[in-house]
Formats: sequence, structure tokens, C-alpha cells
Amino acid sequence: MAAYLQWRRFVFFDKELVKEPLGNDGAAPGAAPASGPSASKFLCLPPGITVCDSGRGSLVFGDMEGQIWFLPRSLQLTGFQAYKLRVTHLYQLKQHNILASVGEDEEGINPLVKIWNLEKRDGGNPLCTRIFPAIPGAEPTVVSCLTVHENLNFMAIGFTDGSVTLNKGDITRDRHSKTQILHKGDYPVTGLAFRQAGKTTHLFVVTTENVQSYIVSGKDYPRVELDTHGCGLRCSALSDPSQDLQFIVAGDECVYLYQPDERGPCFAFEGHKLIAHWFRGYLVIVSRDRKVSPKSEFTSRDSQSSDKQILNIYDLCNKFIAYSTVFEDVVDVLAEWGSLYVLTRDGRVHALQEKDTQTKLEMLFKKNLFEMAINLAKSQHLDSDGLAQIFMQYGDHLYSKGNHDGAVQQYIRTIGKLEPSYVIRKFLDAQRIHNLTAYLQTLHRQSLANADHTTLLLNCYTKLKDSSKLEEFIKTKSESEVHFDVETAIKVLRQAGYYSHALYLAENHAHHEWYLKIQLEDIKNYQEALRYIGKLPFEQAESNMKRYGKILMHHIPEQTTELLKGLCTDYRPSLEGRGDREAPGCRANSEEFIPIFANNPRELKAFLEHMSEVQPDSPQGIYDTLLELRLQNWAHEQEPQVKEKLHAEAISLLKSGRFCDVFDKALVLCQMHDFQDGVLYLYEQGKLFQQIVQYHMQHEQYRQVLAVCERHGAQEPSLWEQALSYFARKEEDCKQYVAAVLKHIEGKNLMPPLLVVQTLAHNSTATLSVIRDYLVQKLQKQSQQIAQDELRVRRYREETTRIRQEIQELKASPKIFQKTKCSICNSALELPSVHFLCGHSFHQHCFESYSESDADCPTCLPENRKVMDMIRAQEQKRDLHDQFQHQLKCSNDSFSVIADYFGRGVFNKLTLLTDPPTARLTASLEAGLQRDLLIHARRGT
Repeated sequence: MAAYLQWRRFVFFDKELVKEPLGNDGAAPGAAPASGPSASKFLCLPPGITVCDSGRGSLVFGDMEGQIWFLPRSLQLTGFQAYKLRVTHLYQLKQHNILASVGEDEEGINPLVKIWNLEKRDGGNPLCTRIFPAIPGAEPTVVSCLTVHENLNFMAIGFTDGSVTLNKGDITRDRHSKTQILHKGDYPVTGLAFRQAGKTTHLFVVTTENVQSYIVSGKDYPRVELDTHGCGLRCSALSDPSQDLQFIVAGDECVYLYQPDERGPCFAFEGHKLIAHWFRGYLVIVSRDRKVSPKSEFTSRDSQSSDKQILNIYDLCNKFIAYSTVFEDVVDVLAEWGSLYVLTRDGRVHALQEKDTQTKLEMLFKKNLFEMAINLAKSQHLDSDGLAQIFMQYGDHLYSKGNHDGAVQQYIRTIGKLEPSYVIRKFLDAQRIHNLTAYLQTLHRQSLANADHTTLLLNCYTKLKDSSKLEEFIKTKSESEVHFDVETAIKVLRQAGYYSHALYLAENHAHHEWYLKIQLEDIKNYQEALRYIGKLPFEQAESNMKRYGKILMHHIPEQTTELLKGLCTDYRPSLEGRGDREAPGCRANSEEFIPIFANNPRELKAFLEHMSEVQPDSPQGIYDTLLELRLQNWAHEQEPQVKEKLHAEAISLLKSGRFCDVFDKALVLCQMHDFQDGVLYLYEQGKLFQQIVQYHMQHEQYRQVLAVCERHGAQEPSLWEQALSYFARKEEDCKQYVAAVLKHIEGKNLMPPLLVVQTLAHNSTATLSVIRDYLVQKLQKQSQQIAQDELRVRRYREETTRIRQEIQELKASPKIFQKTKCSICNSALELPSVHFLCGHSFHQHCFESYSESDADCPTCLPENRKVMDMIRAQEQKRDLHDQFQHQLKCSNDSFSVIADYFGRGVFNKLTLLTDPPTARLTASLEAGLQRDLLIHARRGT
């Protein structure tokens, strides 16, 4: 129970008398009344007003003459005769333009209920859709109250004898409506109200002595007794959803609120209650109280008179009186057009216009009632920006009063709207650091902090040396609970020397670089850093080893080498407790880690040999570096046995076949370290036979020179020429080597004799006896060749003479065909037959079957075709030669012309496979003769 005397009073409403409109068209809706003599006349309602209601944009009145009046916003009063005697009750629906009324058409107790459709007209008046008597039974009784459900399916009427009738169905039609007595009691019914909750409809019934509720949407209408206190007429109302649609009963001692199944809170508002009304979250009470009168600022001079009535507007949610004033003889209180209208017995209408929210808040600010302002703003559904402004002003007020703890709590409520720097500047003083810490903590919890805020908060923790709060801040359970920039926090903690906390953040939030940086640069814990890298996923382990590998190799070379071996072969993270050893491993490019071993040759050799053995397909750089390392060790080694072992290892590596594509690089390495065996091996592998010979020549190893020439002379004959020239320049006695070289040159015919003589002429020790055998053999062979050539020329001349004779005979003498057999089937010739001048004869059917043309002999055709192709090619080459010379002279780019002819194969040598080697030399000489012979042979057929 709350006593209203303890509640503060405010003037949140403006009171004024409603004035008549200026003209026929009236004032604009909602406009403020004009001032001046023309607007000084106040609106006055007809006398005898007994009942009032409002809705659908109008105030509705009923009087003692049976008329119903409508006052719209234009203040143009209209009415019609609804009853013959009087109107006793009105109910205007809010969602439908339907008006329900109770009145009398004749003397006596015989109330009639009429339902009016205000949208339809009947002779200028609203259409009455239904009329029925209100008396529930045979005994006459007076109607005390009336209510209608907004869905038009329920209407309840209360009577002074304690009974309540319920009309169920369409209340606008007799056919679909059913009337029944819902309640009977001993006390007059003073109030009714429908409450809709989902699909359930409740009816509150209040009498002078009790309160109860019925469920009217189901069967049997179950009843719940709510209280044994009642109220007078017009002293009950139904609240809006802000108060959960509670039923309000205003008794003389208290105001009670009810749910359909229980009683709610009550308020000790004293005084004899005359009217209770609910308006936009406010409870409006009109009461008569002789003991307590309002403050002078809300009353007139004669406010202590017994006829005066007090109107109080209560804000039940925020516990204050929004307005209080005194009226004389209030008829009713109505709500329409966003304002309250109070009708008094003198016919005047008083308007109570609520002040806007900002004005009300400013009034509260002036009195420093910030808590009440906050509650009011929330109940008025002020936006978050407006609330934040109130919180800021409240915080500023508390800060100015020295209440820094309270101020920071208000500033915390502005987070998200107020710039954090505004608050931070106020609490930067060292004495207020705990308040700043509280604000920054909340800022982080709401994920609105930036890196600077995180830095400031962590500095606050370190200044306060509050390790527990610091740990609570950074040790969150999951990633979603992190409300700060982790990297910034790590930097601040590292700078402040809180290495363990920084490591915790770095490890839990996968900031691997920061973790390793702290371990290696600050704590110098190299073993732990290496262990941590071994737990990382492959990509991150690889990148961090490239970054920190040199540092780790310097301090813990063996362990670092082992990790690199695993990283470059079959890497799997060493996760404690859940290592999946069956998952396929990854491997890094081992060549990229070679620079890490710059100052650790022993570990480098172990790493390279491991990679070459375990992973034969390692990058070429691994083998190049291993070769260089072995050659270096070989070159610097003084112990013969060890040097021999290193020599064998180097040769073995060269013979592994890994240097085929980098032959030059391996050769340079061997030459740099004067590794002669390797150089010779690579020369031989690269087929650089002249370099091998040159090497032996430089070292005057005559036998090796001859051995190389004998071994590779067939592949590169110029080696013998090089050897002959070498021995020819020697002033020593090299007769046996010269003789051996000349033997090979003469046997393979590698050099002209004159060139041999000129080469040996440079040697002063060489005599004619050295080359006598060579010259004798050469001259004998040339004499034999000359004799063969003369014999061949004589044979060609005889052949030419014979062919010319045949041609002459063909031209001048007849040809007698004496062949008796077919040249194809070797059968005896029979007519018809075909004869050729070449001497071949055929059966006609054989000839037609095998011949490709009628003019060519099938037997001679292949040989003749080869000769003709050769002749044709020679003619084409002669024509191409002239064309080629012409284009070469006219073109600006001679090279492109030559390249084009090479691409077309013009310069390819034409070789007839049927020609004997000796015939090729004279083919061009006999071309014309062969051509004449073929032409005459074809003409003869």
C-alpha cells in the first residue's frame, strides 16, 4: 500500500476553458484558442446533461430531454432526439462507429436499449439498428451501468437490484443476439468492464460491496470472487496495457487494482471518490475531501467550500501526482483528441492538455529530480538518445556534488550514446582511478572499447596493482566473451612487465608472433619458444621458424635442427593429448631454411644429409649446398684418410645424377675448390671432350690425351685435329704420339694431307720420316681414286653414245615389236595388245588393269617418274633462284626473306634414293639426255 501524501505533485497539464469557434467553419482542429474580444466567449453545453462518453473523434452527451449531442473537434454541436423522456446511459465504442444508449420513452421503470449506427442515416438522424428492453425479468429495475465489447459480440448491463444481463452475439441485430442473466446479487451493480486476453474474454463486475470476474467466452461462465470491497457508480475503470489491463476500483479509503483471477496492488488515495477514469497511463480521480485541500497554486480562492471537488491525475508507475486542481460540481471526465475534458454542471468544458515530455523533464531537472525524470522518460518511451542525455545530466549533477561513485554509475548508463572521452577526462585524476576503471570495464563488456580504451584500462589495473581484476579481465572462457583488442592488451602488459599475463593472452588467442617475441626477447626462454612452435599448425610453424630460426639455432642448435628436419619432411603438430598421427603430414621447402645454418656448418651438414637421404626429391638447392659444403670440408682437411673419405663422398654426390640440370653450377663449385676429379667427371658427363683434352694438355699428360681421343674421337672427330696440333707445337720428341694420331686421321680421312703437312711444319723436331708413311698411303689412295674416276667417265661416255644412237633410231627407223609374252602376266600375247617403244608389250586387259594412264608403260613408269621428278625439281629450283634473288634485292629485311625460304624447305637437298653414289655426281650432266629419251618414249606409244 502506498500513501499518496508522500507523492510529489507537479503541474504536467495545462488547464483552460474550451471556447466557441470563431466562425461557422470553426477553428482548425487542435489549434490553440485565439485571444481578443472576438474569442472571449466560452463554449456552453445545453442544460440538463446527465451522461457523457467519448470516442471516434467526438464527445457524446445525453440530457434529460432524451436528446443525444455530438461535439466534434470543430466544436460544432449537433444532436438528435433519441428518446421521448430522458437518456440515462451512453457507451461509445472506440473501434466502431457504434453507440449504445439506455433511456426511457415513457414514464415508469421501463428502460430501453438502443444501438445506433452513426455511419448510416435515417431521416437525417443516425440509424437505430436495434431496440430492446433492458429489464432482465418481470420485475422492473433501474439500469446502473453499461459496457460493450469492442468486437460487438458482448454487451453487459448492470442494475440496481444486483443483477447483470449479458447479450451474446451480434449486438446490432436481434436475430443473432441472445440475452441471459449472468449475475444476481444483493447489492447494486456499480461498474462493468470487459477484458480480452488472447481468446479469453473476462467481465469484471463491481458492486457497492464486492468485486468479481466472469469468463464469458466459454461455457458455464465460471466466476471468481476477487474482493469484498466495492465502490460507487463511475468509480471503476479498466487500465491500458501499460498496467496490464487491470481493473481499477476506487474506494473511499484505497484504490485497488485487479487481475481476472487475483487482486493486485492498492494505493491509499483518501477522500470520497466520485469519478475514476484512465487516461494514457494516468489514473484520474475526482473526489470530495473536506480534510485535505490542494495547494494554493492549484485552487481558487473559495477552494475550501464543501461544493468543491478535487481532480487528481496520478502516475501509478512513477509514483507522483501529475496534476491536481479543484472544480465545482463535475459531471464527468472524458478523454479525446489526446486531452482530458472535464464537464461541470454549469455546462462549461475544461480542457486539460498534457505538457510535452521535454517540458516535463525540464521541470524535473530544475528540481534535480533526475531519478524521477529517468522513470518518466522510460514510461513515456523516450528514445535511447534522450535517456542518455538524462543520464549524462544526472551524472554531471552527482559529479558536481562530489558523489563520484554515483556519477560514474550514471555515466555507465550513457555508454553507446555519449562519447567516452567526455567521461574519461573527468576521472583521469589518480584519486578517481577506481571510478575510471569501473567505467572502462563496462565499456569493454559492451564491446564498445577501442584500442586506446583497452590501453587505459590495463594501465589502471597496473597502477592499482590489482592482479585479481586484471586476471578476471583477460581470462575469459571463450572467444565470444572477449570485449577488448587482444593485441593492444598484449602490448600494454608486455610494456608493464606483466609477461605471464601477456603470454596467457597471446597463447589463448593465437597471437603466435607476440608469444614468441615475449619468450625470445623478454624472458629468453628458448626451449619453451621452440616447443610452442612445434605445436603450431604447419603454415604458422613454417613462418615462425623462418623468422626466429637464426636466434633458436644460435642458442639451441641441436633441438632447432631436429624441428627443421621434421618440418621439412613429415610435419605434424605436437598437440598434447590429441595428436592425430594418422593425418597426412605437411612439409616445407627445405631450401628456404638453409640461411638459418649460416654459422652452424655441422648442423647444416646433418640437416642436408638427412634431407637427401629421407627425401630424395628435395629441392636442387639442398644438393648444391651439400656439394659445396663437402668440397669445402675436403679442401680444408689435412688428414689424408679423412680427406680421401670426403673425396669419395663428393664424387658419390656428383654421380647421384642430381646435377644434370645445374651442370654449370656444379662445375663452377668443383673448379673453385680445385676438385680435379670432379671437374673431369662433369666434363665427361657434359660431353665437353675438348675441355677434357685441353685439361690433359695443360698437365702434359700425353697418354691421357690419346686415350680421350680414342674414347671420344668417334663422337667428336675434331679431337684428333686438336691432338695433332698440340703435339706439333711440342718441341719434345713426340714422334710416337704424332704417328698414332696420323694413323687415326688417315684411317678416318679427317684432314687433307696438305693441312697435315702445314700443321706439322710448326714442329722443329718433326722430320719427313714422321709423315712419310702417311703421305705414301695417302698418295696411293688418291691414285686409285683417280683410276676409278677415269673408268667411270669412260663408261658414262659409252652409255651416252649408245643412248643417242637409240634416240636416233627411234626418230629415223621403224620399231619392230617382237615380244611374244605379256610383260605383266608372262602369257602369250593375243590380240588386242598394247606395245611401247621401250620394248614392253601387254594384253589389252592387263594393260587396262595395271596402267595408271594410257600414255605410260606400267613397267617403266616408276623409274620414269623418279627421273621426271628430279627434272621438275631442278626446273623449280632454277625458277626459285631467280625469284629469291629478286626478293632479296627488293626487300628491306633480307634476313626475313631468307628465313621464309628456309621455312618452306627450299634449301633442302633433294636426293633420289635409286641413284647410285657415283651417279649423283653426273646426274646434272645427263638430265637433258634423260629428259629427251622419256619424251620420245611417250610419243612413240
